[in-house]
Amino acid sequence: MTGIIEADFNTREGREVFRHSTAHIMAMALKSLYPSAQIAVGPALENGFYYDVDVPVQITPEILEQVEKKMFELIKKDIPFVREELSKAEAIKFFEDKNESYKVEIIKGIPGETVSLYKNDSFADLCRGPHLPSTGWVKAIKLLNVSGAYWRGNENNSMLQRIYGTCFDTEKNLRNYLRTIEEAKKRDHRKVGKALRLFSFHDEGPGLPFWLPKGVTLKNVLVDYWRQEHVLADYKEIQTPIILRQKLWETSGHLENYRENMYLTDVEKEGYAIKPMNCPGAMLVYKETLQSYRDLPLRLCEMGNVHRHERSGVLQGLFRVRNFTQDDAHIYLTEDQIKDEIIEIVKLTDQFYKLFGFEYEVDISTKPEKYIGSDALWDKATQALEEALKELGISYNLMQGAGAFYGPKIDFQLIDSLGRPHQCATVQLDMNLPERFDLKYRGQDGKDHQPVVLHRVIYGSLERFIGILIEHFGGYFPLWLSPIQVRVMNISSESADYAKELHQQLLQLGIRSETDLREEKIGLKIRESEKEKIPYMVVVGDKEKEEGSISLRKHKKGDVGQTTLKEFIENISKEIQIKELPEMEKLAFQKRSTSDRTMAARDY
Repeated sequence: MTGIIEADFNTREGREVFRHSTAHIMAMALKSLYPSAQIAVGPALENGFYYDVDVPVQITPEILEQVEKKMFELIKKDIPFVREELSKAEAIKFFEDKNESYKVEIIKGIPGETVSLYKNDSFADLCRGPHLPSTGWVKAIKLLNVSGAYWRGNENNSMLQRIYGTCFDTEKNLRNYLRTIEEAKKRDHRKVGKALRLFSFHDEGPGLPFWLPKGVTLKNVLVDYWRQEHVLADYKEIQTPIILRQKLWETSGHLENYRENMYLTDVEKEGYAIKPMNCPGAMLVYKETLQSYRDLPLRLCEMGNVHRHERSGVLQGLFRVRNFTQDDAHIYLTEDQIKDEIIEIVKLTDQFYKLFGFEYEVDISTKPEKYIGSDALWDKATQALEEALKELGISYNLMQGAGAFYGPKIDFQLIDSLGRPHQCATVQLDMNLPERFDLKYRGQDGKDHQPVVLHRVIYGSLERFIGILIEHFGGYFPLWLSPIQVRVMNISSESADYAKELHQQLLQLGIRSETDLREEKIGLKIRESEKEKIPYMVVVGDKEKEEGSISLRKHKKGDVGQTTLKEFIENISKEIQIKELPEMEKLAFQKRSTSDRTMAARDY
């Protein structure tokens, strides 16, 4: 779309136009306050927009308020958006005269002979559009924060200031969204993870998480569940080495296409690479034996530890790290088995996500411009993905041209309790590695054939998934997942032995228990346990010791009353077994459209 349109905020396309137009208003306000400022790019995002700017001052919260105030003035003036088309030469001269070097650089890289500008009085911005009829169409706005951003994402370029903001159709929806942002800050997994002593980061290893005892317990519970369900689904678990000869990565194509993200080293003067992915190792395992068609599908799964070089500027807690664990699976099958296997994968993924209370959306990404394999196989594979989802009654978005070069794929966008999407599970159909590794199976006709490979993850990165869980639950995990399920506390030193005895009984029954036997007031112990989100607190004193009973407290509920240890164990064991979810407040500020995705910049 181009030009001036009367956009509807209730549609995905309409929200994009509103937010992109608001980005232009923000740039206009900034330029009116700081005429020497240069503007770079300002795309719309799913819930707002940003603009990268080169300003002669450090933008503080006070300056952000001034810019926002100026935006309201421009909105009140109801200034029209006017589209104008220029030749590239004319546009370059136009922006050179305005000392807008970033715009000039963008124009020089644009194909074609003409470009479009959008003007509001004396302000002009390079843009494809479309835009609203006038600034007065924008209603509820808020500038949120500022961060640093390298020009074109290259750390060798200038550091710009990136101003984030948002706009909504009503003040009420804006307030709800701002409330969600504040809740997200409280739930930030870096803050909560530190408070709960789950993991840490150190300057000695940027992007390399240190897992603390409770964090290791949390990881192990997730892995144990994953392992149990994969055994039931007829997967065979393997483990492949973390470092392998470079020759392997040449065969797989990673060294050619992924080198900058790999850690390379020499062993006895020969090149080796620390694995960034588990796929090549799984291919070698498959090749150890000539498989028969009777053996397919062959499902190999792996909790594989991988390392990828990420620039320090993009590291973000557990969401973006350099070392993580992928719950990979590589499924070898015939073309005729694709649909049925996809159905089973989707069912398993659905089972996992429902366990944690996640809703999710599904995309199918189709053949890109550059691809390998025959059109017939691509069509057959894509059709199999679509038929599988239709048979399961799952709606999906068709992302035309967004597939991997080696095959179409299904992506799962799970939605957390704040309504935010996270791309986790994926199923990728691979027509590349089977050929590169010369994989074969003996067909019913007695001849060798090439299998198809499905790459599949459910958690995705286990580290990132844990970060999502922390924020989804706000650190208040379901009982079955909680690193510590019960804390036993004594009121006096005389009841310490009784507390220890109860603790040992719980441990022997597989209930994760710990004690707090400090000579502190019981009120302090309870408050600290509440802060640490311990699901159950067992309090014992002289009375409980004499009666052989316990006083029970539950996180967020308070005092439950007195009971026997036997009754408590029966109840908690049932709760653990059924994997009940905690009560969760639905905090999503609005219902998302299944087609909502991060918006692409309409600036050139």
